Amino acid sequence: MSRPVAICCLLSALYMWTLCNAQSDSGSPAIQLRLAGEKRKHYEGRVEVFYNGEWGTVCDDDFSIYAARVVCKELGFVDAESWSPSAKYGRGEGRIWLDNVHCTGGEKSLAHCQSNGFGVSDCKHSEDVGVVCTQKRIPGFKPGHNELFYCLGLTVQVEDVRIRATYSHRKRIPITDGFLEVKDGGKWRQICNEEWTEMNSRVICGMYGFPGEKRVNTRPYKLLAKRRKKNYWGFSVNCTGNEADLSDCKLGREIELKGNHTCEQGMPVVVSCVPGRAFAPSVSAGFRKAYRVEQPLVRLRGGAMIGEGRVEVLKNGEWGTVCDDNWNIRAATVVCRELGFGSAKEALTGARLGQGMGPVHMNEVECSGFEKSLTECYFNRDALGCSHEEDAAVKCNVPAMGFNKRLRLSGGRNPYEGRVEVLAEKNGALVWGTVCSDSWGTMEAMVVCRQLGLGFASHAFQETYYWQGDASADAVVMSGVRCSGTELTVDQCLHHGKHIECPKGGGRFSAGVSCTQTAPDLVLNAPVVEQTTYLEDRPMYALQCAHEEHCLSSTADKADPTSYRRLLRFSSQIHNNGQSDFRPRAAHHSWIWHECHRHYHSMEVFTHYDLLSLNGTKVAEGHKASFCLEDTHCDEGIQKRYECANFGAQGITVGCSDTYRHDIDCQWIDITDLKPGDYIFQVVINPNYEVAESDYSNNIMKCRSRYDGQRIWTYNCHIGETISL
Repeated sequence: MSRPVAICCLLSALYMWTLCNAQSDSGSPAIQLRLAGEKRKHYEGRVEVFYNGEWGTVCDDDFSIYAARVVCKELGFVDAESWSPSAKYGRGEGRIWLDNVHCTGGEKSLAHCQSNGFGVSDCKHSEDVGVVCTQKRIPGFKPGHNELFYCLGLTVQVEDVRIRATYSHRKRIPITDGFLEVKDGGKWRQICNEEWTEMNSRVICGMYGFPGEKRVNTRPYKLLAKRRKKNYWGFSVNCTGNEADLSDCKLGREIELKGNHTCEQGMPVVVSCVPGRAFAPSVSAGFRKAYRVEQPLVRLRGGAMIGEGRVEVLKNGEWGTVCDDNWNIRAATVVCRELGFGSAKEALTGARLGQGMGPVHMNEVECSGFEKSLTECYFNRDALGCSHEEDAAVKCNVPAMGFNKRLRLSGGRNPYEGRVEVLAEKNGALVWGTVCSDSWGTMEAMVVCRQLGLGFASHAFQETYYWQGDASADAVVMSGVRCSGTELTVDQCLHHGKHIECPKGGGRFSAGVSCTQTAPDLVLNAPVVEQTTYLEDRPMYALQCAHEEHCLSSTADKADPTSYRRLLRFSSQIHNNGQSDFRPRAAHHSWIWHECHRHYHSMEVFTHYDLLSLNGTKVAEGHKASFCLEDTHCDEGIQKRYECANFGAQGITVGCSDTYRHDIDCQWIDITDLKPGDYIFQVVINPNYEVAESDYSNNIMKCRSRYDGQRIWTYNCHIGETISL
């Protein structure tokens, strides 16, 4: 038996005896606590107690926030945020050590609180209690019996962690290389590299938003370290490499602190990380052209921030979702690293970032954590019964790029709204200024909200006179901004550069935004369109109202009232898959009344209907104003909220759909002048991005269509993706 193992066995046996026999000041037995369980962060979990030589759990009967406070403080956290009954973090194993626990909140240990006594319980593990502690740790907190904690495999608990760049690298963004330091006892300390491994570095890089680590030339760092005063932390670290955070790694052996003689055979740990492509320093244009971007197999959709979203995988040319059965931080981290981010902050279940569509491609996913892609992980190919209510999602660690420091919102009633002010270079100095609102719209506002970490845009404003911004920032410093919506910063959008061009000027016409954490997501039901398509020949005199609303092709302007128009008719069912209701941008008072049809339009263009030739040229068109946005049908358990009758509120509730039947006016494409042939039938919802959505890529439906002059066939309808022709 090796010496460390022998020491561990001896210490464990000795300390178990000590725990069993030692009495604390209040006469209660000494215990050890830990947090455990499924789908959790390091500061939350099922409460487990080490007593009498074995780990057990605590029953939720009579448990309170005061008991949670005692648990959290005993574990070294400043306070408790909440507690959870009914085995929220999974059912534990072994004994239920404590039941009917009553604490005042001031006890130094859970063992000091009143209870039925150790091992006296009428509970089952379905009643195991969990707690959520504040992330802030008690400064200088030191659990006793360090050697024993090492033997029991306790995790690293420090106040903070940082990569401290050398002076020559301080201005680089992001910081990828430097000395690793941990904050403990209120002081920053280095870790001795004698037992440091690549797996440890992998975990640190993942925490800081980088998918991988690389070897580093330690020579310049060694010279630098010799000149610096060192202050080592008293432990080594043992990571397996697939932990999401240093706090999930095991505490290593205790390091003997001997002043300048500490770590004589080594030096302070240096970490070097590889950033993902989106965060890497830009490469030359020539290199970029030569680089062939591969078709990704995994993507994120519906997330408000960079590096978060519903997980979707590509299989047999079709995007689908991942079921949340067994979904955990390890699988989430594989996704994050694959996409060029760091490890996962959270593995989300229950369609927390919206429901996807199409097939559920993967279920019961199990990853080791070292796979290059989620598609390499094991999953159950035969598992059935997963619905989109169980879609898995992730939130990834991303590098600190300082994007939010180059932009601000000014004058709003709350931090989520205001005039957009950017930091720009003027005459060699950085100054704050406004953005010209010409062409400013939802897509541009989306990029601003994301850059500030405020979520989605709820509105884009072209006039901001009602928000009193910073007077020193009134000058326009950016104009001509056009964004595709995928940019990480406004700077990355197309804009005029140094030559500002803003006809209306800034002032009241400065760009503004309001942001929100949630957004709707409209998706057209493709099978309904495919199943309801048919042709109808209708006389011109019966189409006067539709003609007034521009629902016929331009040749109808000169058509004889007795002639017929050939209409391609279909029903459309539009479902809100998002996290907030879809509401028209315009308020009631600005809706437009159409006398002929006797209804209001809340959005002048709600959908575009087009027929395209196979090379993409438009050959016939239609459009639909939203004369009535309402909840026609809702998923089980969801209440209808919107009804158009009596000038009622318009919108589509989350989990509900609005159906436009095939037999109403304008629910068609006028194909009177169309020649027989093969075409692409295209429907685009919210085409002008009037209303912000969490995902615009699923707003387009395309079908193949064949017209022989008398009949029409519609087939192979797809949402969001181009059809293979």
